[in-house]
Amino acid sequence: MYLTLALIGFLGGLITGISPCILPVLPVIFFSGGAQSDRASGASRWRPYQVILGLVVSFSVFTLLGSLLLALLHLPQDVLRYAGIVVLVLIGIGLIVPKFEEILEKPFSWIPQRNVGTDRGGFVLGIALGAVYVPCAGPVLAAITVAGSTGKIGVETIVLTLSFAIGAAIPLLIFALAGRRVSERVKGFRKHQKGIRITGGVLMVALAVGLFFNIPQALQRLIPDYTSALQDNFSSSDQVSQALNLGGLVNDQNKNLSKCSNDADKLQSCGTAPDITGIQQWFNTPGNKPIALDQEKGKVVLIDFWAYSCINCERSIPHVVAWEKAYKAAGLQIIGVHSPEYAFEKVPANVESAAKGFGITYPVAIDNNLSTWTNYRNRYWPAHYLIDAKGTVRNVQFGEGNYAQTESLIRQLLQQANPSVKLPAPTEVADATPQVSKITPETYLGYTKVRNYDGPEKYTSGTQTFSLPEKQAANSFALEGGWNVGTQSITPSAGPATIRLSYTAKVVQMVLSGTGDVTVERDGKKQTVHVSGVPNARQLLSTKDTGSGTLTVTVPQGVTAYSFTFG
Repeated sequence: MYLTLALIGFLGGLITGISPCILPVLPVIFFSGGAQSDRASGASRWRPYQVILGLVVSFSVFTLLGSLLLALLHLPQDVLRYAGIVVLVLIGIGLIVPKFEEILEKPFSWIPQRNVGTDRGGFVLGIALGAVYVPCAGPVLAAITVAGSTGKIGVETIVLTLSFAIGAAIPLLIFALAGRRVSERVKGFRKHQKGIRITGGVLMVALAVGLFFNIPQALQRLIPDYTSALQDNFSSSDQVSQALNLGGLVNDQNKNLSKCSNDADKLQSCGTAPDITGIQQWFNTPGNKPIALDQEKGKVVLIDFWAYSCINCERSIPHVVAWEKAYKAAGLQIIGVHSPEYAFEKVPANVESAAKGFGITYPVAIDNNLSTWTNYRNRYWPAHYLIDAKGTVRNVQFGEGNYAQTESLIRQLLQQANPSVKLPAPTEVADATPQVSKITPETYLGYTKVRNYDGPEKYTSGTQTFSLPEKQAANSFALEGGWNVGTQSITPSAGPATIRLSYTAKVVQMVLSGTGDVTVERDGKKQTVHVSGVPNARQLLSTKDTGSGTLTVTVPQGVTAYSFTFG
């Protein structure tokens, strides 16, 4: 079992270690961890190994114990991160201004600044990087984070954490050794060690500033995730899922959720509600401050997992908004946990704008790393977890539908919590849930999740020219013209390009971003859909009854297409 967990952790870390989220730290590793260790200059040959060892140790310790220690000390979760940023700045300044090292020695004797550029400074640099470096989220990291935050740290979790950290660190070590190799081979590097030292310091300070303002997250959204296909294939394995459940995804907080059955028409008892954890930020709370479920004891709580461009969520949200308006005064607290499916859904401003458009006034937690999603072992958009006034989960609803049933259970719990409560009449929002078997399934356009493609060319990543088939299958799409096919989306590569969609639905929407006018043609009639502002789903078609047909969608350069959704 331990060997299996170690292998899974190592492979998960290795995939993370070659992903785009590693890019911001590479220049610092190259110059400060590698190029400074030129053996000809007298610096330690072990410095690259010390930097990476420090990163592995600090990442492992902070990930597993950081949340618990900070909770015990009643300190904010960002304390360790900010402390690491401060240390990076101090080390960086010390590299740029050697005299600053001497000043730091007396009041900060615990920081070995005198030897930052020699054989004893690498480990400290690695410790600082491990405190501030947060890899891309994935199933292994999610399992580790949940285990650490809930206190379930057994041998399995430690094995998983260490193997993940080693896997993620190997690409960094290769880059650090490459930096040293370049400094040894290239004459200019040997002659300009002072300049390399200063460059490393500048890069370190720049990284610290960037981390403080979350610039690396913004850069990651702009760079296609070229490892997502590997991640999807890795995480979809039944063996991996089973092993990770033992390694932390199933924990003392969420182990009883399986006692709740989907679509149950009676209240059940499914254990104490798991914590809301790992949230990037909150809004629609007083001062946008975090709230915890412990604060809500005495209230009935509905947790709604959603993503703003998800058509299933769009049809569900009006019911949730209506319940909040009807029952808030009677003791209902709704908490929306926004768990993104697309990269653009991780932008807080986009989420806030969408929430305002939906009329959401209840608290929203932005769960960009899917930490709370994982803590609830959730797999669906939308998903509702109904919690009674004592904090016990009493009902779960996965997907759309059964709104009257859910509302009835809300009313029962409100009356149990306060027998004298006066409830308004049930809400009357129409249930727009379609019969999924009778409409076209959601159609993704990025190559990692592509489905329903019907064209003569192979659908692969990169720029290529497509042509339409003579006959196209029902419920499929085909491309024409030049397209740049990415992991999550497609973009015209040279002028406008066409998508032909065969569908069965009442409503057809397309998730789009960028700026430009998209032309939609159906039965010889054309309409223009203007795209700008927040990336979101745009409606292409709405009819009274479900029907089949063909849409020809012309997308200009500057507009990115993610998927088709149907209702």
